[in-house]
Amino acid sequence: MRLTFRVLPTLLPLALVAAGFAQPAPDATTEIQAVLSRQAADWNRGDMDAFAKSYKNSPDILFMGDPPKRGYAAMLDRYKTRYPSREAMGILHFSNLTVHPLDAHFATTTGNFHLDRSASGGGNADGYFLLVLEKTSDGWKIICDDTTATPPAHK
Repeated sequence: MRLTFRVLPTLLPLALVAAGFAQPAPDATTEIQAVLSRQAADWNRGDMDAFAKSYKNSPDILFMGDPPKRGYAAMLDRYKTRYPSREAMGILHFSNLTVHPLDAHFATTTGNFHLDRSASGGGNADGYFLLVLEKTSDGWKIICDDTTATPPAHK
């Protein structure tokens, strides 16, 4: 009997986890969705530098475009050039987010974006994206961004 009572305190926490009473750690999908939610909030505050912190600060990140750019500094410069003012930035919305974990350290995410902007800010813009993210010591970071704007519909 004594052995049973000594083992019980050790096994009880494991039993509670197995029974579902303990909270599991957030999974990649939840964590990556939170990264994109923060990114949209930073954009919508007009804080381009905070928005860019969702990208890995590395010379190796890849931002697809015409032409493709490598490196954190080039990515940030591209954003600041294309969106030089709050009016040009507009209000960013993400939708249809789908996270595909590849392993414990990498995942892809697809989705759509919409920018609400005035005509003088460039007008509304829509498109879709494919991101590759890496789990770093600072959390999930974008290492490759392939974003495509859809052409405006002809009236």
